[in-house]
Amino acid sequence: RVFLGKEEMPTYKVVAGGEIQTMRIKPETALIRPHVVCATLRGVTFTKESYQSFIDLQDKLHQNLCRQRTLVAIGTHDLDTLKGPFRYEALPPEKIVFTPLKQTRDFNAKDLMEFYKSDQKLKQYLHIIEDSPVFPVIYDSNGTVLSLPPIINGAHSAITLDTKNVFIECTATDHTKANIVLNTVVTMFSQYCSQPFVIEPVNVIDQFEKERVYPNLGLKEFKVTEGEVCKAIGVDVGAEKIASLLRKMQLLVEPSGSGDLLVKVPPTRSDILHACDIYEDVAIAWGYNNIVKEVPQCMTMGKEFPLNQLSDMLRNEMALIGFTEILTFGLCSHEENFTHLRREHMKDTAVTVGNPKTLEFELCRTSLLPCALKTLAANKDAPVPVKLFELSDVILVSEEHETGAKNERRLIALYSGKDSGFEVVHGTLNRIMEILGVPVDLEGDGSTKDAYSWKESEEKTFFPGRQAIVSFKGKEIGIFGVIHPEVLKNFDIVFPCSAFELNIEPFCYDQFGNCLLV
Repeated sequence: RVFLGKEEMPTYKVVAGGEIQTMRIKPETALIRPHVVCATLRGVTFTKESYQSFIDLQDKLHQNLCRQRTLVAIGTHDLDTLKGPFRYEALPPEKIVFTPLKQTRDFNAKDLMEFYKSDQKLKQYLHIIEDSPVFPVIYDSNGTVLSLPPIINGAHSAITLDTKNVFIECTATDHTKANIVLNTVVTMFSQYCSQPFVIEPVNVIDQFEKERVYPNLGLKEFKVTEGEVCKAIGVDVGAEKIASLLRKMQLLVEPSGSGDLLVKVPPTRSDILHACDIYEDVAIAWGYNNIVKEVPQCMTMGKEFPLNQLSDMLRNEMALIGFTEILTFGLCSHEENFTHLRREHMKDTAVTVGNPKTLEFELCRTSLLPCALKTLAANKDAPVPVKLFELSDVILVSEEHETGAKNERRLIALYSGKDSGFEVVHGTLNRIMEILGVPVDLEGDGSTKDAYSWKESEEKTFFPGRQAIVSFKGKEIGIFGVIHPEVLKNFDIVFPCSAFELNIEPFCYDQFGNCLLV
């Protein structure tokens, strides 16, 4: 209705109607779920439709933004059945006793975990806290349990159609997501309050006795220019028209002179993260179908990215040599990437994943070797010899790049049989170099121009005396050798193996020797 101009965009206000509620966070919550944000809606009038919509909104937020309640869990309560101030604690499950929602008897939290293992809806959330020595719990001043997040609310404070004052709490492992979820809930349903779009704040005192007031409904500000918007969407519209279009998308706009626009983003638009999102909103309001298609003024010829072209050529050659291509995950565990390969000293080279969902995907691989060995271990029934190869990216920490990391395209070949197959791997490496037109420097003294050479190495992953580092133009680009028996044992591989791993990016150049990488 705002888009169609039938209603004005709502203005949300945080107003304390008197003594505001307080939530105190105990230090023990840092062990499991450290954040909580709260708000109150006063004078709410529910109908069957709005009540169901309220429940549906929470379910949808739990499924997407809250990531199945792992990041945020929402609790809504009838404030008239409770007495503040509230406290957020983490206690052993045996000490938490309450009557959960839709039940008629008391459970302690440990028994409740067993009870809900047969519940089709709630059993999917039990893993979030069931292995923790302490469970999060919220009490009021009378010791009444509001909720056991992220599992279930208490029956005592359940919301009904007669509820007038709603207390909302969002416990979280991610403070930013918690704020977004709380803002979404209160802005969506503050229209049903006795004073529409007015929210009562709650004072939250954290583990360090620092006080914060929630919700934070402040506006984010972006500066955009008329020229940037018109260039991005391909339509020449004036600043006034851009401002009109953005208001239809519920964005506040103020002209700031010289064609510049100051765009203020309300809390309902948490999807606006960058100026390009504002350009997109202008295009949506204008209508994509209203943007006239034009023939570009310049002619360009599309072609395959040179590194991908080189990769496809090498894949074809490896297949002709008799190797089978594999495609593995770009993420692996710390144990596989370093401990199993005896490379603990190289652990600082990896880009790690924050809050990994499983131990199998803790970091971005720094080598293709562990994934190739895992594939071999998973195919023990395959007849020997087994010859596998993969041509894919690894990710390495790099201070030279803006992102702090870089991709590196590598080729790995792995041979496993009744003998080590060292000569097979070495011969395959020589064949690849022959395909690339790179001569070999047999003396290893740099006398042959633009040649590759190898020299003995001492990498712990490979067998001593049966390994070598490959160099090209004076830089180390790879390694080959017989895999160390301890590494094979770590991956549960019974046959001896040899492998080479090669960085192919130095060979991506034209006939004049110019690098083709961007």
